[in-house]
This record gives sequence, C-alpha cells and structure tokens, in this order.
Amino acid sequence: MKRGLPIALLMFAVLIAVTGCSKPVNQDTTGHDSGGHGSHGESAASGGPAKGGGTQPSGNGDHADNHSGHSGQDTAAADTTKAIWKLSADKPQPKSDVTVTVTIQDAQGRAVDKFDINHEKKMHLIIVSKDLSYFDHIHPEYKGEGRFEVTTQFPAAGDYKLIADYMPTGGAAATQTNWVTVSGNAAAPAAVVADQTLVKTVAGKEVTLAFDHLMAGMDTNMTFHITDQATKKPVTDLQPYLGAVGHVVILSADTEQYLHVHPTDEKAKGPDAKFMTKFPKSGVYKIWGQFQQNGQTFIVPFVVNVP
Repeated sequence: MKRGLPIALLMFAVLIAVTGCSKPVNQDTTGHDSGGHGSHGESAASGGPAKGGGTQPSGNGDHADNHSGHSGQDTAAADTTKAIWKLSADKPQPKSDVTVTVTIQDAQGRAVDKFDINHEKKMHLIIVSKDLSYFDHIHPEYKGEGRFEVTTQFPAAGDYKLIADYMPTGGAAATQTNWVTVSGNAAAPAAVVADQTLVKTVAGKEVTLAFDHLMAGMDTNMTFHITDQATKKPVTDLQPYLGAVGHVVILSADTEQYLHVHPTDEKAKGPDAKFMTKFPKSGVYKIWGQFQQNGQTFIVPFVVNVP
C-alpha cells in the first residue's frame, strides 16, 4: 500500500501535465465550402444611421462565408479586422457626387494591406436604402494601405446602409457595415411586403424564382428561370457577371440579415441560374438577382416570407 501510493500520485501528475499541454484546435468559423464567395449572414451592431460624413468606425459587422451562402456571424473576422468609413461631404446631398472611403484595419489599428480578389474584385460595396427600395452593387478601387475609394450618388434623401464585403489575404471573408444619412426631406418609407407570385418581368425577360423548400435555418436550393418575355423561349446566352452566371444579394426587411450568394454552377448560361443559401431567421427578405446578357446587366428583385 505504501509503495503503491507514490506510484499512483506520480501517474496522476503525469496525466495532469499532458492534459495541460493539450490545446483545442482553433476552429475555422468562416464556414467556407468548396470554392467561391458565398453569402453572408449578418448580425448588425452598427448602430443607427450616421449623420453625414466624417470618419466613423464601423459596427461589428463581420460575417461568415461559404459557397452556398454565408450564414452566421464570422467571429474570427470580427476579432481581426475593422473598417473606418469616411465621406467626402459632411452632409451628402441627393444626386450629388460623394466619395466613400473605407479603410480596413486589423485589431491593433494597423492597415491591412493585402486582399484576395474575390469574383474579380477586392471589395464589393452594397448600398441599400433603409426601406430596401433602392439597391446598388459597386466596387471601390484599392488605393493601398488598406484604403478603398469609390465615388457614387444617393438618389434621394434618407438613410442608407453601406455593406463592404472583402477578404484579407490569409484571412476569412468579412463584411463591415455603416449607415449614412442623406440630407433633405425623405419620403415615407415603403413597406417591404412579400410577393404574391415569384414571377417578374425585367429588361425584356421573364424571370421565375423557385425554391426546393423555404425554411429558416435550412440549406435551400434557389433557382432563377429566365425566358424571353416576347417569345417565351429559354434564355441560353447569359454572360458572366463578375466571373459567374449571376450573383444574388439578400437582406432581411430590417437590414440586419445580409446574404451575398454566388451560383453553384458559375459557368451556366441559362435558362436556369442555381444558387444555394440558408436564411438565418424567419421573416421577410428581399432578394436581388444580378445577371448579364448582351453586355447589359439587369437586376431582378423579389420579396419572400421565410417561415
């Protein structure tokens, strides 16, 4: 008994030491699937609309990324990058040029100077009005030392959400958001109401949207079927838009859930453009499909109610 006790204590100490030296694997929270820039799930904490220009740090708006749809917040990216937003005008005016500058920094405030090209661009900038009646997808030019710039116009007075989408080299895809208020008397916001039928006519094309199933928290296949409005013949000559048959941006009615989705078959030419995504929560969402034919880009909007 006396000899067995020291041996048992020795074995216990060795077990403690081995356990203490073991560290959990740093899991990748970005949710990347096989290739491509997917959609982003946003849990916005960017606060209310910012009044005019000036330098403003973004809210905590980094999000997870995968091929079929970014879903969930990318906590790894949120911990490693942030955005400083600046507008050339303290009080932006409707239909007037304003330069938007987005500077990406690391957690220590140092410029992030290298970015991966993601679907032909280093940054995608989505601009939407608060009621989602206005949508734009533009691409700031990289100036070096973490700084991106683009000149644009806001169509009317009111509040707009800016969503910067980028991927630091060696890091996770990330999203940062910022609110801007454009001066003037803003019109009453339009209600975001689910469409009764998912068929739209845009730019001489009839576009039908279909889901294999539509439920929050589940992967869903989303298909845009595109035909010629006049002849009803299938459109089979879609051209690559940013390197793919199309892109889809999705926002919840309150703008807090953001998805940027790319197709499962990027080389498709129509009549079907297929995507996969996951709606993070139940509620009303607006969907913008972006496609190109004959050198012209067209945008097809839909509003759905996700159970």
